[in-house]
Amino acid sequence: MTSTGRFTLPSEENFAEKTKELAELWGADAIRNSDGTHLDESVLALGKKIYSAYFPTRAHNEWITLHMDETPQVYLLAGRVLAEADIVDVPLMDGFFEEQLKPNRDADPHKYWEVVDRTTNEVVDASLWTLDEDTDTVHVSGATPMHEYTVSFLAYIIWDPVEMYNHLTNGWGDKEHEIPFDIYHPATRKFVFDTFEQWLKDNPQVDVVRFTTFFYQFTLLFDQKQREKVVDWFGCACTVSPTALDDFEKEYGYRLRPEDFVNEGSYNSAWRVPRKPQRDWIDFLSHFVRANVKKLASLSHEAGKEAMMFLGDQWIGTEPYKDGFEDLGLDAVVGSIGDGTTTRMIADIPGVKYTEGRFLPYFFPDTFYEGNDPSIEAWDNWRKARRAILRSPIARMGYGGYLSLAAKFPKFVDAVEHISDEFRDIHDRTDGEAARGVLNVAILNCWGKMRSWMAYTVAHALPNKQTYSYYGILESLSGMRVNVRFISFDDVLEHGVADDIDVI
Repeated sequence: MTSTGRFTLPSEENFAEKTKELAELWGADAIRNSDGTHLDESVLALGKKIYSAYFPTRAHNEWITLHMDETPQVYLLAGRVLAEADIVDVPLMDGFFEEQLKPNRDADPHKYWEVVDRTTNEVVDASLWTLDEDTDTVHVSGATPMHEYTVSFLAYIIWDPVEMYNHLTNGWGDKEHEIPFDIYHPATRKFVFDTFEQWLKDNPQVDVVRFTTFFYQFTLLFDQKQREKVVDWFGCACTVSPTALDDFEKEYGYRLRPEDFVNEGSYNSAWRVPRKPQRDWIDFLSHFVRANVKKLASLSHEAGKEAMMFLGDQWIGTEPYKDGFEDLGLDAVVGSIGDGTTTRMIADIPGVKYTEGRFLPYFFPDTFYEGNDPSIEAWDNWRKARRAILRSPIARMGYGGYLSLAAKFPKFVDAVEHISDEFRDIHDRTDGEAARGVLNVAILNCWGKMRSWMAYTVAHALPNKQTYSYYGILESLSGMRVNVRFISFDDVLEHGVADDIDVI
């Protein structure tokens, strides 16, 4: 071992001795609890910096089960149905996972929903359709035969998508589903802040509050077979509520349509040219989210703790590359390292004291099972990230999941020992400074700086199949001897091309 530190180790209950052994082997100076676990007193007594995962908007079913109209909501687009007569029935939940999503029958459907003739793209008058609440079917009259019809409807998100993924991956069986909640509602917002203030008092041993993350999940919808149906790591689909829609209309002077969210079934994919309603909603949402993130950070500081944001899960609305992120008062950002592009996505975030990478593989049974060699993924992950770290350093590294699983694989344990040594060696040799590039390269698209290193990602380190070549360009640039910036068409129209840009 060349040095120690700059390493965050996950731990769990009843694993203190092995935690101590691996902390020494890997040079860990910080320990965190993994999802659904707590740290033993003997682990806390090791003298390491203590991180604690904190979930502001889940893991409190005792509250949200009494306020089920205050869960987050999403506009869903029901499948197209061909009219064979002048009456057509559109089933709402075909293709969606009913344990995750439930149609909102509380708010007036004729005000907040929309039926569209997709053959002509005309909105069907509200007087021509009715909702059958017993079967969650919309009956449309006056239909044109051989035209296709859809319904865009509001649905409650009744199972937190990330906890759901963890639940299914780890086989948690009859463990109670964690229901998410939406702080846009004043009563729930008060509950969230009151609960957090009490948690701070009850957890004096915690040094770093690792928010995982804040309030709104990126677009992550599952089908009836529990498979991912719609995924967009930058999608704002799961952020809607009737109250927010009404407030948006008051502030912006126009009303958003359901179509402004479902967008012909693309759910405002980042690969479509962003429209004014989409941009306005992002601004509206981020203003609200950031104001409340700032409060959480301030409360953490008042309690003598650092505030760290995980770039993932409920990160929507924080917008790390949108102007003003530095005003939130966050101390750090941690994110999952998938390759050079995701490394730069984390390392280049402005306005925080330090950044941390959570390397792969995650210590879950889908990787750590008998007969598999997790060290292969560990080395592959490190080699992809290493070249980007030389261009734009992250200050810390770590892993996530269940340490008891990882400890069963000696070859993996040995790999992490070497990787952590090499990580610290690079940092020591460079003093954490980025290497200078020989060229200034600009990436030009509709999003510009706001989607720095994010433009071609559908899920973590996963490109869309139709844009993988563009993602490959970013991956190449992530470790090249060039300085990279992201510019938009609006930037060029307004300011022209900067004189110091060598390549676009």
